[in-house]
Amino acid sequence: MPVSRFVSGASGLRLTAEEKRFFAQTRPFGLILFRRNIADRDQIRALCDEFRDAVGRDAPILVDQEGGRVQRLTVPNWRKIPSAARVAAAAVTGGDAIARMSGRVLAADLREVGITIDCAPCLDLSIPGQSDVIGDRSFGADPETVARLGRATAEGLLAGGVLPVIKHMPGHGRALVDSHLGLPVVETSRAELEATDFVPFRRLADLPAAMTAHIVFTALDPSQPATTSARVIAEIVRGHIGFGGLLFSDDVSMGALAGSLAERSRRCLDAGCDLVLHCNGDLAEMHQVAGEAGPLDGESARRAEMALAAVGDPDDADVEALRIRLDEAVAALPSA
Repeated sequence: MPVSRFVSGASGLRLTAEEKRFFAQTRPFGLILFRRNIADRDQIRALCDEFRDAVGRDAPILVDQEGGRVQRLTVPNWRKIPSAARVAAAAVTGGDAIARMSGRVLAADLREVGITIDCAPCLDLSIPGQSDVIGDRSFGADPETVARLGRATAEGLLAGGVLPVIKHMPGHGRALVDSHLGLPVVETSRAELEATDFVPFRRLADLPAAMTAHIVFTALDPSQPATTSARVIAEIVRGHIGFGGLLFSDDVSMGALAGSLAERSRRCLDAGCDLVLHCNGDLAEMHQVAGEAGPLDGESARRAEMALAAVGDPDDADVEALRIRLDEAVAALPSA
């Protein structure tokens, strides 16, 4: 049976019998982990093994591990990684190497337990008055700085054998509403968006994987959020930005999207997303998503193959030495 065009969550620390049957029957592209799925190293390895056994291949395991407040593997079993904003502050004196260190340390923690894809870094700008859903997850307000530090972080992840997923394309920074809860509408002109929000994504368009934003840009498509807009994906993501890699939807169970999970999934794929991401571990919803996903084939399969091929074995970096240097650089900053 072919791989399906969706990434699924799971309900807990181990797969239930029902989840094992579901994954064996539907064969999702990958599994994404959240705090409810994470206890310690041995438990995560066992969960990853269960999923891979169920789907019958060495499937990708994903997580949102950005550092700062978005860190699923965290204390007490893992050390905290600084937020993008703190990395950017340290980079003022320590250079882009600080961001690369952050990515390399993140990758070490993930590869150790069998996680192979990190939904990071955020390339969203820090915009005054924005929803705090981005906040310190951003490297800053300057598009070139965000692009530079985002690339360095992505390079660190790749050096550690983990695939980065840049997000949230074409930009979440202007959202005044948290897209987990409702649908943000951005009324900024296309010219201004092209000069600001889109710039980091254009600079990093050569990277292998990206995730969409559940945001309506009235200057681009007033009727659909970017994730489900064929116009935005064709004209902006694939066109103006020039991104040719694997495109994940953001989580289709978020409050920004309307309709059943089947309808949301269908709209994502029809618009041009390669993969539907469903995160909450609700088995009934998972069945709806799987029912619409279909096989991963054609251009989407090619992009998936190229993205996974971009990831090699970790380099021989002294990760503990990098942790110490990163900690020292951030400790030298004024208190947040």
